[in-house]
Amino acid sequence: MTDETVDEAESTPAPGRRRTLVRAAVVLLFLALVAGVAAEGWLLLRQHQHDVVAAQALEAAKGFAVTLTSTDQSKIDDNFTAVLDGATGDFKDGYAKSSAKLRKMLIDNKVSTTGTVLDAAVKGVRDDSVDVLLAVKQVVTNSASPDPRTDYLAVSMTMQKVGDRWLAANVVLPQQ
Repeated sequence: MTDETVDEAESTPAPGRRRTLVRAAVVLLFLALVAGVAAEGWLLLRQHQHDVVAAQALEAAKGFAVTLTSTDQSKIDDNFTAVLDGATGDFKDGYAKSSAKLRKMLIDNKVSTTGTVLDAAVKGVRDDSVDVLLAVKQVVTNSASPDPRTDYLAVSMTMQKVGDRWLAANVVLPQQ
């Protein structure tokens, strides 16, 4: 045997060893493929969950914006109850504290309002809260002005998940 033959024999793996290396490479490639598919699936699931949360909170915010910007003289107490039912946290506490004065002002001036959401978008999503921006048209009538007045409001709202409901935790209305 020459040195060349010995080097060739040492550098060429035996057929059994070659099959083992090929199998190992195939298994590693398969595991990498499975890991990639699993990671992509997880990312798609998280995106879907994010989209569902955003859509649910957006719909709740739109409904609450209409409730908040609409008052009916014949159902004033129902209006306040509906607002408090759709609110939570500091916003609910603040609204409850100021509602007696607001109620008196609305009744004394025979104020009626109708709110309509013109457009809305999700600004940000966290695990249990969603920030929403809304453009609201509010038509206002009162005893001092015979003609209805139309206001356009930019409303910023934070919706918070409480149980199975999305409630308004913070509402910022423009100063008139």
